[in-house]
Amino acid sequence: MTSFMTSRLSHPVNRRRFLQIAAASTAALALPSLARAAAYPDRPIRLVVPSAPGGSPDAICRILGEALGRAMGQAVIIDNKPGASGNIGMSDISRAAPDGYTLGYANVGTLSINRALFSKLPYDPDVLVPVSLLGFVQNALVVRKDLPASNVMELIALAKAKPGTLTIGSAGNGTTGHLGGELFKSLTKTEMVHVPYRGSAQAIQDLMGGQLDLMFDNLSSVAPHIKGDRVRVLGVSGAARNPLFPDIPTIAEAGVPGYETVAWGGVVAPPGTPATLVAQINDAINTQLQTPAVSKRYESLGFEVLIGPPSRLSELATKETPIWAEMVKRSGAKID
Repeated sequence: MTSFMTSRLSHPVNRRRFLQIAAASTAALALPSLARAAAYPDRPIRLVVPSAPGGSPDAICRILGEALGRAMGQAVIIDNKPGASGNIGMSDISRAAPDGYTLGYANVGTLSINRALFSKLPYDPDVLVPVSLLGFVQNALVVRKDLPASNVMELIALAKAKPGTLTIGSAGNGTTGHLGGELFKSLTKTEMVHVPYRGSAQAIQDLMGGQLDLMFDNLSSVAPHIKGDRVRVLGVSGAARNPLFPDIPTIAEAGVPGYETVAWGGVVAPPGTPATLVAQINDAINTQLQTPAVSKRYESLGFEVLIGPPSRLSELATKETPIWAEMVKRSGAKID
């Protein structure tokens, strides 16, 4: 004996009506999820910065956070997670939900240098989803105001006269400031003591206070102190002079041929983040980077903006990884 429901479904007219009702119900149930997808973002976005407040990545990301927040219509909250040369913050990003509500700042250190610096990483740089390249910043070679060296050649002479006594601060092991200092020592055949910090803010304070002799640090961190005449700058690390400080020679110009390092960075998302969200965020970032208000703020830090598709960040990391691996090898730096 068939049931009442079975007999009703067996009738052609009633079956069509049932299917119509079922289709309408399915569409109704789907509407909230479609609305949620269309409304992204509908809550604040977290931007993980794998370094301490006050340093170059922090300064870069705070400008980005404000601009991206305006573009997306939601607050972008900066979440500083310093430590282990950026590994702690990058691990956090790699474990986050791939829903567009966690983004991270990744740079030359976390995407390229750390591969050679650490025997094992707690995250896989290759599975992080590239969102946008932001740009690059040169390092500046700065010394304490009372150091008896007014140019690069005088610094080299002083280091050779007092081998192993001058101290070089950096924002941490494996940073471009650290490896830039090691490259400088290698090319000039000098001996100086590396003093790593957990971020550049305290290192700069100690340099100004006379506890350090010199350091290589991102212009975006140290530019205000150069302008304020609190430190003496001897050179910049790129292939060409920086537009913010056109009178400062490159270190290569100043007497160290072949010297060149720059620190680049961009935005990544957790593994599995949908391409549609990545494209939306990339478009918002590129649009904001081209506005005069944002570009001028970056220019004031010595940060040189670059825009492009997400792939531009991953392509740069792939290109530079072997270059920095060789530099790590030459410096002898290693962290286990």
